[in-house]
Amino acid sequence: MAPSTSRHSYFPERGNDGYWVEHYDLSLDYRVGANRLRAAATLSAFATRSLSAFTLDLDALRVTAVLVDGAPARFAHHGGKLRVTPARTLQEGTLFSAEIRYGGNPRPVPSRWGGLGWEQLTDGVIVASQPTGAPSWFPCNDQPGDKASYRISVTTASPYEVVANGRLTGRRRAASTTTWVYEQAEPMATYLASVQIGRYQAAEVDGPVPQRLLYPPRLAARARHDFARQERMTALFTECFGPYPFPSYTVVVVDDDLEIPVEAQGMSIFGRNHVDGRRGEERLVAHELAHQWFGNSLTLESWREIWLHEGFAAYAEWLWSEASGDETADALADRWHRRLAKLPQDFALADPGARRLFDDRVYKRGALTVHALRRTLGDDAFFALLREWTTTYQHGTVTTDRFTRLAGRFAPLDDFFASWLYAKRLPALPR
Repeated sequence: MAPSTSRHSYFPERGNDGYWVEHYDLSLDYRVGANRLRAAATLSAFATRSLSAFTLDLDALRVTAVLVDGAPARFAHHGGKLRVTPARTLQEGTLFSAEIRYGGNPRPVPSRWGGLGWEQLTDGVIVASQPTGAPSWFPCNDQPGDKASYRISVTTASPYEVVANGRLTGRRRAASTTTWVYEQAEPMATYLASVQIGRYQAAEVDGPVPQRLLYPPRLAARARHDFARQERMTALFTECFGPYPFPSYTVVVVDDDLEIPVEAQGMSIFGRNHVDGRRGEERLVAHELAHQWFGNSLTLESWREIWLHEGFAAYAEWLWSEASGDETADALADRWHRRLAKLPQDFALADPGARRLFDDRVYKRGALTVHALRRTLGDDAFFALLREWTTTYQHGTVTTDRFTRLAGRFAPLDDFFASWLYAKRLPALPR
């Protein structure tokens, strides 16, 4: 199989060694018009070795104080890294807490894909951090394999609705502001942590799990229509992939255009351009919902494993197309295979390289790999494999090697994976 590489190889500037974060407690006070944030983040972490100092990822915000286990600590902040030197060395195997007080005008982190993270809308905020935007709004260990629970408290002007990951556990109004408190119990990667702020109307969506839809009031009819079949999608994906992995699901439609929809844990965010009242972008509704299994519950350990997220989410589009009476998965696979065969075949799916992380060829070749596996195994074994995959690694981290080893229990697949995952040339689809 493929040689192993560093978990930080795509983004060596992100992530920190020597500890794992178990919980983030984020208290945010935000003024929408001024784009002004005052915040405190308390991290509960486990030292994996003795630490005389440690680092966190934090971009352009200004740090005013750091406390470790309640005692003031020295710190230096530059180049996207916050270096903390506690008063006493943290011993290997111990739990410690770090409180960081910070603030300023949050802005997206620059990347080859544009700005990532906290971003102002015309009237509100969107947080879309994949893959490296989380440090735009809170100090963290920004590597996808370090998943933690969260408490997110946001205080802002009362006319705005605030949505964050997890369960809404409190809402308190004081004078002209309201404080919203969300708790995310299931472990979550930093890039999936999210806050959405806007003037939204909310509606409940029928389905096998509690679902909410938030949208600008003027888009009410379009949004309700375009997401009306989401309950059927959830039922289909539950049958195919196993039980929905979180207590609820929320969709936010922002009153701005977005290039693509965005997934967060327990949540997806769409632009107004994705809502036309004719279900013209319904494949994207399926894609983002599928990420709750593939990406949010099962999270890649390193970014080179991106096909485990996008390949399965893209294949979910094909499953929904067939189930809803449109093109079959077989027809879609044949059509996309013909298209990809005409394009450059210059990467291996299991390690496409950082610059191709969100290349559409990765998505579609990933979906083709999943469909080829289905044709090879047959439906009964294929869907049994998917359900065992999502159950075995629920709320955990995954790698290509773990998937291929599990799949190998259903059939001899070494040659299959060698050609579909590790060879650049696109194989023929099994018949």
